[in-house]
Amino acid sequence: MKAKNIYICITASLFIISTGCKKVLNQPVLGQYQTSNFFTSDANAVLGVNAAYAPLSFTDASSNAVWVLGDLASDDAIKGSSDGDQADFLSVQNFNVNPTNSAVEAVWKRYYDGVFACNVVTDGLATSQPGVSEPVRASVLAQAEFLRAYYYFNLTIAYGKIPLHLKVETPAELQSPAVPQAQIYAQIEKDCQAAAAVLPTTWTGADAGRVTKGAALALLAKTYLFEQKWALAASAAQAIDALGIYKLLPVFADNFRAATKNNAEAVFSIQHASGLVPFQGNTLNQWFAPRSLNGYGFYLPTQSLVNNFEKAPDGTVDPRLDYTVGRAGHPYYDTPFDPAWTSTGYVSKKHTQPISEIPTNIKGDGNLNYQAIRFSDVLLIEAEALNESGNSVAALAPLNRVRKRARESYLYDSSLPGYGTVPAGLLPDITITDQASLRGLIRSERRSELALEFHRFFDIIRYGQSYAAGALSNKPNFNFTNNQFFPIPESERQANSKLGL
Repeated sequence: MKAKNIYICITASLFIISTGCKKVLNQPVLGQYQTSNFFTSDANAVLGVNAAYAPLSFTDASSNAVWVLGDLASDDAIKGSSDGDQADFLSVQNFNVNPTNSAVEAVWKRYYDGVFACNVVTDGLATSQPGVSEPVRASVLAQAEFLRAYYYFNLTIAYGKIPLHLKVETPAELQSPAVPQAQIYAQIEKDCQAAAAVLPTTWTGADAGRVTKGAALALLAKTYLFEQKWALAASAAQAIDALGIYKLLPVFADNFRAATKNNAEAVFSIQHASGLVPFQGNTLNQWFAPRSLNGYGFYLPTQSLVNNFEKAPDGTVDPRLDYTVGRAGHPYYDTPFDPAWTSTGYVSKKHTQPISEIPTNIKGDGNLNYQAIRFSDVLLIEAEALNESGNSVAALAPLNRVRKRARESYLYDSSLPGYGTVPAGLLPDITITDQASLRGLIRSERRSELALEFHRFFDIIRYGQSYAAGALSNKPNFNFTNNQFFPIPESERQANSKLGL
């Protein structure tokens, strides 16, 4: 992938947009901009949408703290290091969360910045513009619609009722109430449907990494899942499979290796690259890596997560465990595992890289993508939606595709002990069709498959109060009614007098 071109354009577009606004500041304060000042060519239209991609990245893991809300609040990971180091992250973990919490503030600001960048594009290209060709206008508009949907999806599953901004607004218009989550979901559906109708199934060359029809359909399926619109979720997931371009990789770990990061399982990947100016590296590599390897050690998997991975009758564990976490008796990539690294006995591997790839002196400049939506997630959405809609028999096929790939890593990964033969009884196909029993198995499968990918807390909450109480029973401050959503940040409370809280 020639990612360098996209990354440079992102920064260039941010600069151009910000400098272009100086002319507006000389006018009466209306909070508006003139599309004729910027959207005057195909190149500028592309620069505009590139700016809307920028907030997705993990070039600063503290300002894109979705991993804190998604996993440290869950039963899958805890914050490492000392209690006073990034203490607000520990507060999220322990549900001592107030509106001034830095992680709560960071995610809100980051994703609403993304919404604003998208609205600049959707406003500017809502109608034909001289100098912008119709194919480029349609493509750029569709990309912005998907990205806005993605930002709003993450905002509403984190904060619940939130303000809905769909254009570049005046200061008066920005004073707006938080609207019901159903209204946010409806807009996400609308944006995803519009984007899916226009976006291509694939991009090539320097455009690899842009959002696709499959990404739009996948986010739509996931939105339907959270809304419990089971039939629609299953249908959208099946439409992705029907595109015929996605498949499960033979080796699960190849989803999290730099050499194989843009692959047939990646439905929506957030791109990173090392060694670029301006900086476009993935800092999660440093935030999650052990301290003795020049990491910060902030992200430690739990015993509860490890216990979720199944074992064969002879004790052989699901290979996804050692692809996902580092543990005693197993090397941490090209370094012997040191139990002193962690208070839980485990470290994360999914977002970190070997020293041979990213040396300690550039630890924070990783080049792994963040796999926001993988095809395995789509299959598990389909399985869950079919089961919940009463078609448990049909749910078995997508569920067992995920399990089959996991166990058959033994057939394709020569580094696994006993390579060439799947251990007897490991991850057998599920045959149970009782809805309640299958529900539990699908949830467990989802936890193992998507572990440490920042989804777990939001899954726990959507499963309902009873499930959440059990999963988070070791967090005495957790109360489902009070903590199913994070508080809207103090900055928004102070700025928006009509928020309605």
